[in-house]
Amino acid sequence: MKILLVDDHRILLDGLRFLIESQPEISQVDTAFTVEEALERINNEIPDLIISDISIPEIGGIALAQKVKSKSPGTKLIFLSMHEEPYRVKEALATGAEGYVLKKAAHEELLKALREVADGGMYFSAEIQKILIQRMRFPEDERILTDREKEVLRLIFDEFSNKEIGEKLFISERTVETHRKNIYQKTKTNTLVGLLKFALENNLVGGMP
Repeated sequence: MKILLVDDHRILLDGLRFLIESQPEISQVDTAFTVEEALERINNEIPDLIISDISIPEIGGIALAQKVKSKSPGTKLIFLSMHEEPYRVKEALATGAEGYVLKKAAHEELLKALREVADGGMYFSAEIQKILIQRMRFPEDERILTDREKEVLRLIFDEFSNKEIGEKLFISERTVETHRKNIYQKTKTNTLVGLLKFALENNLVGGMP
């Protein structure tokens, strides 16, 4: 796998390059300090995956992602950013990026995101998942979640088991399983990350915090 790292902080960039180059499945890691430099490298050789900051000179990581996805839709992209504002996350993921990892996360999380995205999945830091789920709103159509389903969803995200959810909501474990099934059927997915993707694609995540 060929990877391009884009960030204007040299120390961080060098550290990430060393970390990723140590992984056996990685064949090449290039770096760029600006969007213009990144685009020049992409024109010379299209990478399999790009890991980019959002706040990079001159036009920013969002514009870079848009250009990359336009030129090479098959290229995967993970944003590595300090920003966790909902509107900024939504803007970033609207480019078609497959991942969003916070810079404060441990190196192991970035490697996990890299593997997940490389295998065709998506990856969001836990804080990003929580922010987006909390800001979800559902239209008045066949996909709407009931108040109870929304309660169950919040507890699912907080990693409570079906039994624990039942105890907290004073309902049976079987009823929780039914609510969980209904949540995923209505959103046409079967994972929380899939649920977030659905919400972003259907403009179901609120704007400004």
